Amino acid sequence: MITLIKNADVYAPKSLGKQSILLLNDKISKIGDFNEDVLEQLGVEYKVVDAEGAAVTPGFIDPHVHLLGGGGEGGFATRTPEIQLSDLLKSGITSVAGLIGTDGTTRHLTSLLAKARGLEIEGVSTYIYTGNYDVPTPTFTNNVKDDAILIDKVIGTAEIAISDSRSGQPSVHELAKIVGQTRVGGMLSGKAGITHFHTGPGKAYLSILHQLLDEYELPASNLHVTHITRSKELFDDAIKLASRGSFVDITADDKTYKWISYYKENKGDLSKLTLSSDGNGSLPSFNERGELLSLGVASTRTLYDQVIETIKDGYLTIEEALNLATLNTATALKLENKGMIDVGKDADLLVISKENFEIQHVFSKGKHMIEEGELLIKGTFE
Repeated sequence: MITLIKNADVYAPKSLGKQSILLLNDKISKIGDFNEDVLEQLGVEYKVVDAEGAAVTPGFIDPHVHLLGGGGEGGFATRTPEIQLSDLLKSGITSVAGLIGTDGTTRHLTSLLAKARGLEIEGVSTYIYTGNYDVPTPTFTNNVKDDAILIDKVIGTAEIAISDSRSGQPSVHELAKIVGQTRVGGMLSGKAGITHFHTGPGKAYLSILHQLLDEYELPASNLHVTHITRSKELFDDAIKLASRGSFVDITADDKTYKWISYYKENKGDLSKLTLSSDGNGSLPSFNERGELLSLGVASTRTLYDQVIETIKDGYLTIEEALNLATLNTATALKLENKGMIDVGKDADLLVISKENFEIQHVFSKGKHMIEEGELLIKGTFE
């Protein structure tokens, strides 16, 4: 399939000005001036999207989504539902990394793998992490290294919990073994080999990860730490961890754009900051005694909304704001064909109205998924 997107203000995420983009099957074939008459002369089927008055950006990458649902902290009736294809597309997400959270007993890695493969068939790019909160953590094989090597979609281990009453209360040595094995598995399979950490509200903050970097010969870039906005103290510690070379991740909510401004004001390394939605994960609230007070469900849409709020806030440039959900995440997860608009990269694109910031079109692997704000493709059972 050939698609020409014309008259677009292209953010790759770096601004390229007004350009045309030619998509050939699932790849970006050409960027620049393009004579539409050439397509007519070829006598082949093609589609033209006029993006006048709109910006074209890379499709968003969400590094933290509960594809099978999450929760259960309030009992079996509080388990949240599985993600649907339309949830991702309406949120501008064309690539997603799925994980298991607290419950590694009734939610299985094999089911996560099957769900990811199903979503891939339906039209988005999917990846998964082995493991869950626990240490020792569940795996497909005997260890996280073999999972990364032998299971095609496994790019790392997640979400290992620290500073949280629900974690496996791991020692620094136990964490070092997981990070080391995951890294080697990534090296041998050509994947990220990243360990993605859930951070709870505990007063230890990220001290165990600083200790890990101090005491073990492990690269900081193999750490990716999320939920860092639970407190100012935790957030300041995350800025310090990013200065050592680790990736840190903000779980999007209605105050995210303010945290991002604070991160930049305090000289946080913007190239190490990513955003995620925690989509379909539970949002539990506990009191000081660890008792559950309330429970909500995270929406994937928060990722898109907070990127837009960050752009509107104006403290970051448009390019800097877009990086947080595109290029930075692709770098952290070593997704070489994602996160950029460039020749040869995957044709994952959003066309966004510059007037109201609504998503007009979504292309995932070159396939037109949303047109003029309407879903063209839905999940099999939607």
